[in-house]
Parts: sequence; C-alpha cells; structure tokens
Amino acid sequence: MVDELFNCGGIDDMMFTVSLVIVAMTFGGVMEHTGMLNAIVRQILKLATTSRKLVRTTVLSAIFTNIPAAEQYMAVVLPGRMYASAYEEKKLHPKNLSRALEDGGTVTSVFVPWNTCAVFIFTTLNVHPFEYGPYAILNYMVPIISIVIASFGIVVTTLSPQQLNEHKKRVRESKEQVAT
Repeated sequence: MVDELFNCGGIDDMMFTVSLVIVAMTFGGVMEHTGMLNAIVRQILKLATTSRKLVRTTVLSAIFTNIPAAEQYMAVVLPGRMYASAYEEKKLHPKNLSRALEDGGTVTSVFVPWNTCAVFIFTTLNVHPFEYGPYAILNYMVPIISIVIASFGIVVTTLSPQQLNEHKKRVRESKEQVAT
C-alpha cells in the first residue's frame, strides 16, 4: 500500500494541482491589478467599523476567498493585502492579521472540493472532502474560536504610538526595497 502511494505517477499526476495553483495566482493578479479588489475592500470595510469586527471580517474573507480562488495561498495573500492598511489604521499589531488569515484561510481550504488542498487529499487518499469534512473538527473549530475570541476582544493586540511608527517605517523600507 505504501509503495503504491509513493509510486502514483510523479509530476505528471500532480499537473492538475499545479495548474490550479497557476490559475489561482493569475486570478489573484487580475483581481488586484484591475482594481476589483479595492472596490470589494471598500464595501467590506464599511461593515468593519471596530477592530473586533475587522478581525472577524478578515477571518470570514479568508474563508470565502478559498471558494473562487481555489488555492489556500490566495486565501491568505489576497485578504492580507486587502486589510493590511486597515489594521494599521486601527493600530492593530500585524500578528492579529496574520492569525486571522491563518485561522480563516489555511485550515478551511480542505473543505472546498476544487481547492488544491482538497484535490491533493482526494488524489492521494481517494477521500472526498464531503466524506472527511465531518471528522475535520480542528478545521472548522479554529475559525469559529477565532471569531468568538475576536468578538470578546481577547488576544487582540494593539500597537503603541512608538510601535506603530516603527511598523510604518519597516513597511516603507520594504516597499522601497521592492521598488529597487
């Protein structure tokens, strides 16, 4: 059984998954460069008026980005880029954004049947997401717990004015390095 698992066809059999990643990255680039992402963010941020609501919105956005993007990396990168400035405006530590993206985007990707994670699991183990879904307790409890914790303001870290200035300086320097 193990020999059969390791000798499943190599890169040829992985091309479906690789092509999904390429298409997802293309989709993300088109969304960002055409301005569609900014239009979506403006509408969503009207609802996220407090820091607690912003964290909840980030978790939910990451979950729902998994559906059209078909790639967990896009479910982390797109909302991350969308909400980075909002977190800065609300003086929230970047680790809040990172945690919300992880809690929403990464662990829920296995539930979307056309997501690369679910495709890999199905291809490797021949188990459909609808079959293992009820048993993947961690994968659906993490976002729920994250939303509950954010609703009560538990472990939502803010930045002091000095930390905020240092963070803005690091972001500015990193953008300058990318530009050169």
